[in-house]
Amino acid sequence: QVQLVESGGGSVQAGGSLRLSCAASGKFVNSRSMGWFRQAPGKDREGDASIGWNGSTRYTDAVKGRFTISKDNAKNTLDLQMNSLKPEDTAMYYCAATWPGSDGSRPADFSFWGQGTQVTVSS
Repeated sequence: QVQLVESGGGSVQAGGSLRLSCAASGKFVNSRSMGWFRQAPGKDREGDASIGWNGSTRYTDAVKGRFTISKDNAKNTLDLQMNSLKPEDTAMYYCAATWPGSDGSRPADFSFWGQGTQVTVSS
C-alpha cells in the first residue's frame, strides 16, 4: 500500500503559477509510477501528467509546455509545477500512484489516490 498527501493548492490569477507537492509513504514508492489528475465540478477526472517508475514523463496536450512533473526518489515526493495557469485549470488536483512495476501508461493503472488539493484560477 501507499499513502499520498497533496499540498500546495490555492488561488491564483490567470497567468500565474502554483507548485503542487505530494508526499508518498508506504512500500515500494520508488517502484511505482505516479501522476497528477484533475477533476472540475461536473466533469470526469482526467490525467494531466505522469512519471513512470523509470523516470519517463507524459503530459496531456492541454498542459504540455505549461506544467512540469518531477519526482524526488530520495524524499518520496512528487511535484507538479504549473505555469501560465488558465481559468479552465480550476479543479481539484489529485496525486495518484500505481502498483509497483506498472508503467502508468493508462489512467486505469493508478490505484492509489490522495485526498486532493484545490486549485482556483481567476480571470
